[in-house]
Amino acid sequence: MPETGPVLRRSTLLAMCACVLVAQSMVAAINLMIPQLAASALHPTPSELLWTVDAYVIVFAGLLIPAGAFGDRYGRRRALLAGLALFATGAGLSAAGGTLGSVPALVAGRAVSGAGAALVMPATMAVLVHLAGPQRRVQALAAWTLAIGLGGLAGNVGGGLTAQYLPWEALFWAMVPLAALLAVAVRATVPELPRHPAASDPLGTVLLVGGTTALLYGIIEGPSHGWASAHVTAGFAAAALLLAGFTAHGLTAGRPLIDPRVLRSRRLRAAVLGTAASFFGLFALFFVNAQFLQYAKGYSPARTGFAIVPLTVGMALLPRLAGRIQARYGVRPAAAGGLALIGAGLLAVSTCGPATPYPLYALWLLALSAGLGLSAPGLTHTVVSELPPGQAGLGAGLNTAARELGAALGVAVVGTVLAGRTGGAGHAPAGAEFAEAMALGLRVVAVPVLLAAAAVAVGLRPGGPGGRRTSGAPAPEPRHRVGPAA
Repeated sequence: MPETGPVLRRSTLLAMCACVLVAQSMVAAINLMIPQLAASALHPTPSELLWTVDAYVIVFAGLLIPAGAFGDRYGRRRALLAGLALFATGAGLSAAGGTLGSVPALVAGRAVSGAGAALVMPATMAVLVHLAGPQRRVQALAAWTLAIGLGGLAGNVGGGLTAQYLPWEALFWAMVPLAALLAVAVRATVPELPRHPAASDPLGTVLLVGGTTALLYGIIEGPSHGWASAHVTAGFAAAALLLAGFTAHGLTAGRPLIDPRVLRSRRLRAAVLGTAASFFGLFALFFVNAQFLQYAKGYSPARTGFAIVPLTVGMALLPRLAGRIQARYGVRPAAAGGLALIGAGLLAVSTCGPATPYPLYALWLLALSAGLGLSAPGLTHTVVSELPPGQAGLGAGLNTAARELGAALGVAVVGTVLAGRTGGAGHAPAGAEFAEAMALGLRVVAVPVLLAAAAVAVGLRPGGPGGRRTSGAPAPEPRHRVGPAA
C-alpha cells in the first residue's frame, strides 16, 4: 500500500550519518598525519604543509551555503551522489600526489574533496529534516550531531593508526572505495525528494564564496604570518568588501541566494552564534590536544588517537538527553547550558600539564564533550526551524558554515597564542613549555565561549518577536524568506 507521507527509515538514517561521519573525519585525520607528511619524500615547505591541511576546510566552508541551495534546487539525492563522487575523486588525487611526488596534486585533491563534502553535509541534514517530519526531527538532528562527533573520533583514531603503521597515502586511498560504498547506500535508501525553486543567483554565489574564502584565508594565515602582515590584512579587506557587496546584493536582488533580512530573527542569530562558538572552542582544543599528548605526555600517534576518545562520549550519549530537555523545557536550557559547559571544560583542560594523570585529563574531555552533546541538537534544530521547510538544504549549509568558520577561528586564535609562546611551529617545543602555552590559549578561547553562552541564553528567551515558543515543537514557517518562495 503506498505511503501517505515521508518516512525516515533506519537504513536511510544510518546512510546519512555514515556520509556525515566520513566527510567530517577528513577534517580531523590530517592533523595527526602532519609529522609523517613533513618527513615524507614530498618535502613540503611549512606553507605547503599548512595548505595541505587547510585547503579542505576553506573550500568546504566556502561552498556550504551555495551547495545547500544546489540540493534544494536540483534534488538532495543528486547533491549527495555528486558530492560523494567529488569526495572520492579528490581523495584519489591526494593519494596520487604522493606517488607522483607532487605537493600541488595533494593540495588540489584536498580542495576537490572539500567541495564534495560541501555538497554532502547540507544534503544529509535536508534529507533527515524532510523524512523525519516535525515529530521526529529533534531525534534525527541529534543523530546527525552524533555523526559529526563520531567523525572526529574516526578521523583522530584513523589518522593516528595510519601515521603509526601505514604510508600516509593509505588514508586517502581508503576513502575512494568507502565513498563508492556510500554512494551505493544512498541510491538504495534515499528516495527522490521534492525539489524547490531555490535561487541560483550566480552573482550572490560568487560574492559569498569569494568573501568567505578571503575571510578564512586571513584567519588561517594570521597565526603563521602575523595578523598585521600585508597578505593577511589584504585577505580581511577583500572579505569585508565582498561580504558587504553580498549583503547589498541580497537586499536588492529579486531572487537572492540569501536574504540578509532572515537574520532579523533573534532566535536564528542566537543559534548561529552558539553553533559557531561551540566549534570555536572544540577545534581550538582539537588543535592543541594531539600536540599536548605527544609533546607533553610522550604518547605515540596511535595512542594519541585513542586517548582523544573521551571527547566523543558526551557527543554520543547526551544528544538524546538534550532532546528530552528540549521537549520539556525548550531549546534554551540545553543550548546555553551546554555552551557554558564547553567553556568550563576548556578552563579545566587549561590546568593540565605533563604530570597530570590521564584519567583526570580524560574527565575534563568528557565534560567538554558533554557540553557539545547538550547544545548542538537544539542549536541545529533552531536554525532549521527558523527557515521555510523547502530551504532545509540552504539552512543546513548556513548551520554547517557557522561550524566551520567557528572552527577555523578557534584554531587561529589558539595557534596565535602557541606561536607567540613557543616560537612558532618550526620545532617541537618542550612538554612544559607547550603546556604553559596551551593553558593560556585555552583560557583566551574559553572567554568568548562563555560570553556566547550568555548571549544564547538571552537570544533564545521566550517572548518577543521570534521568541514566543517555549517547547521543543517545530516552529511554524516564518514570514521571512531566504531566496524565493519554496
